[in-house]
Amino acid sequence: MQILTEAEKEVPLATGDKESMSNLRAEGSKTDKRKQSLYFPESMLQEIKEEAARLDRSLSWVVQRAWKISRLEIKKLPSVNDVEGGEDDEG
Repeated sequence: MQILTEAEKEVPLATGDKESMSNLRAEGSKTDKRKQSLYFPESMLQEIKEEAARLDRSLSWVVQRAWKISRLEIKKLPSVNDVEGGEDDEG
């Protein structure tokens, strides 16, 4: 278990509910604009905010672009079931 300092605690980027998340996954719509809860370490959220300001874009736009740029790399990562021991490195 990792103990986070006050500056490292996760901060929500947006609010939503679990039902919206499951509905979003089920529908798979690219135009669904329901809010979702995303939690980032405070330092990461600050970096995202700074980049959004620099680019004169919203936080949502920056996160969406980051996903589009990185998704192929993320798909290369092994799933929990593919890793010996089944443990997550972040835990």
